[in-house]
Amino acid sequence: MSQKKEFTKFAVIGAGPVGCIVAAFLASGGNDVTLCDIVPELVNAAVDPGIKIEGTDELEQKVTRGITNIDDLAKDPPEVIIITVKATVLHLIASSIEAFINDDMYVVSWQNGIDTELVLAETLGRENIIRAAVNFGCGLVNPAHVKMVFHQPPHYLQELEPAGKEAAIKLAEALSKSGLKTERTESIIDMVWRKSIMNSCMNPVCAVTGLTMAGVLRDPIVYQVVDNLIKEGVKVARANEIELGWNYYPYATNYLNNGGEHKPSMLVDIENKRRTEVDFINGKIVEYGLQAGVETPYNLMIRALVKALEPK
Repeated sequence: MSQKKEFTKFAVIGAGPVGCIVAAFLASGGNDVTLCDIVPELVNAAVDPGIKIEGTDELEQKVTRGITNIDDLAKDPPEVIIITVKATVLHLIASSIEAFINDDMYVVSWQNGIDTELVLAETLGRENIIRAAVNFGCGLVNPAHVKMVFHQPPHYLQELEPAGKEAAIKLAEALSKSGLKTERTESIIDMVWRKSIMNSCMNPVCAVTGLTMAGVLRDPIVYQVVDNLIKEGVKVARANEIELGWNYYPYATNYLNNGGEHKPSMLVDIENKRRTEVDFINGKIVEYGLQAGVETPYNLMIRALVKALEPK
């Protein structure tokens, strides 16, 4: 693969809160940004009047263009595609990108969940894939109107194969220049697990109880489930030689305490009768627990309860 001096042409797939944040920041940095979503109202609002971010960060920014079909990217391919949609539709997204991807194009999994980058690699190959671990919480108020509840940069990313290292560095630079402080790391799997364990304890508990993050933290009985999910995730990670750090438990509890009256995405999905990402979060902890011989009763329980709530 040839390497460019810098990346300036991006496509963001998914115009939910995460996609809007990435697209708005990249566009504010002077980049060419195409926002893609199957819902016309979401992409139309991002083009005009533009994306509005409020909360921990404040920004108003129009994207270059909006489209409702990934296939349209083939007409004028971007240099980098950033995927922010739910992990449940990754196979469909990958099959669409496969039709026009080239050796100089990179695809970034900017999502919650464990092994999302491997799903993309199944179809697109490992050489073009970059994985990110993202540290903000947000929600969609209206189309292209996002509230950022917390933002704890830096974000992290890493290539799947050594040949993509230079591209990962350049991508981190482009994101940082645009206001989303991002670093290329040598330990993205560790970073993903550090974030996923926190998602595994708060997201599904909020989804099942209907409580916000702060609501869960205020309830000492409900919080017992959260606490045991953290500890169970730590056991599974360490049994699989994932490096969380010796002080991960206090780090995780402190991080969660900053969530505020925020509805995690899994609760929003349940409220809107959509499939959740529980299989890529708690389901993966169960899977890796089986692999290492670690029992995961809390993750089995909470995954089952969330699946029972999902529309059939």
